[in-house]
Amino acid sequence: MTAKQYENWTAGLRRHPESIRVLSAANVLTTGIVYAAYLLYLGFVLLTNTTRLLPAVLIPGISFVLLTLVRDRINAPRPYEALDIRPLLLKDTKGHSFPSRHVFSVFVIAFTVGVHIQWAGIALGAVGLLISLIRVLAGIHFPRDVLAGMLSGIACGLIGFLILSVLS
Repeated sequence: MTAKQYENWTAGLRRHPESIRVLSAANVLTTGIVYAAYLLYLGFVLLTNTTRLLPAVLIPGISFVLLTLVRDRINAPRPYEALDIRPLLLKDTKGHSFPSRHVFSVFVIAFTVGVHIQWAGIALGAVGLLISLIRVLAGIHFPRDVLAGMLSGIACGLIGFLILSVLS
């Protein structure tokens, strides 16, 4: 993504300030939906099949910690730092752009939930795609950041369940 591409992608939104408020609200709402769905899923598992609880907590939890360590090591600049653009959503963070931890979290959660409740995993994956778009349009992540977050979230979910299936 270049500064020119970003300006072209967001020109329509910038002409309508109310659309930036909608983008901001969508950012908060979609993230909240994912975390609420995850907590509801954990509650459901706790009440119905506690053998699924450990994988449901460990796979996203360990993956999140590992991704955070990798992201800290890479410490890639955000678009508003690297391209000198004016993002649609303000964020004070410097660096830590690659991969997107929000997008990663959605997809590792979607995979974890989807192993047990397929339709819910697919729905969360769709929300993840929307979050990916929002974070790029907001100017706080590059497309490569959200793509890497998506792929690493799915990969961590898959690897986590493969390891647990071998161990059990």
